[in-house]
Amino acid sequence: MLPSSISRRRFLQTTAAASLAAPAFAEPAAQSIVKIALGMDNFAVRAMGWKAPQLIEHAAALQLDTLFISDLDAYDSFDASYLKAIKAKADMLGLALYVGSWSICPTSTRFKKDWGTPAEHITLGLRVASELGSPVFRVILGSQEDRKTPGGIEARIDDTLKVLKESRKEILDSGIKIAIENHAGDMQSYELAQLIEAAGTDIAGVCIDSGNAAWTLEDPLAVLENLGKYTIVSSLRDDQIWESPDGAVVQWTAVGDGVVDWNAYLGKWRALCPHVPFQIETISGFPRTFAYNKPEFWEIFPKVRQEEFARFVELAKKGHAIEPHKAAAGVDKKVDDQEYQKAELARSVKYCRDVLGLGIRGR
Repeated sequence: MLPSSISRRRFLQTTAAASLAAPAFAEPAAQSIVKIALGMDNFAVRAMGWKAPQLIEHAAALQLDTLFISDLDAYDSFDASYLKAIKAKADMLGLALYVGSWSICPTSTRFKKDWGTPAEHITLGLRVASELGSPVFRVILGSQEDRKTPGGIEARIDDTLKVLKESRKEILDSGIKIAIENHAGDMQSYELAQLIEAAGTDIAGVCIDSGNAAWTLEDPLAVLENLGKYTIVSSLRDDQIWESPDGAVVQWTAVGDGVVDWNAYLGKWRALCPHVPFQIETISGFPRTFAYNKPEFWEIFPKVRQEEFARFVELAKKGHAIEPHKAAAGVDKKVDDQEYQKAELARSVKYCRDVLGLGIRGR
């Protein structure tokens, strides 16, 4: 069932138009192509339980250019001497580091007090980023659950904006930008763009997540079109999307295994944010249903943009069902998770390098 603001006739017209709305982008002449760095997000191998030194070694073994350590838990210490040693190890192995953490929205369902108040969290993140040479400190607002809280996602955006404004001078003085992710179904791309503009592009940008795009009923390419000019860091994977009686099912996959048109995606990337590294965050193996044929579903997406929803529906028509990942009989689940995650990351890296031509070294 569609939201009341979208008539059936208008929706069908929009859906038809959407199939023509995302042009393929021709590759520029070979001599003008900017080499795009290829990296990984540590969450891709979360089952390993690795700390920063082991993550650096794994990224180097994959001959990557960057490593996005998106969790502060990956460090054994925040002492300057420890962080300097981490940076020295990364430098020695030819890796640029990017730093991230969790929610800075005090009213989000995902907010944790592990790093103090939101302002204290930002202060710590900026210091870690500075020590490690990261140009960004990635944070999140929350998740789709925040859309159900009092005031909805608009109230949580306002609360996040207040935090950013209170820390504005400190962020500016640091020379490091706050990268806000489109995370787990929290903000649609236009909502995140509005937050970045309100905070100021001099202190904030986007951590773009192609997998999370589908969790807000958007085509990942459309999200890049909307957010590419704000993008300063990335966590990327593919989406397999298929129709179901209730609406559609999304299952994240390795790059190249889903419905994302990566040639078009890369073309738009080159046009909007060519100096941002392509960093892989595979979180594969489980499905999630988005029951938009049920009227109650639209209570959490009251302001969906019909043109972008139509593009998502078109993707679902192109996709096909895939089985969730399960450990083989007799195999320890933890060991299976570890091997599966490493394999999914390796396959994504290979596709990005061999098919898309990404990466500065290891080619």
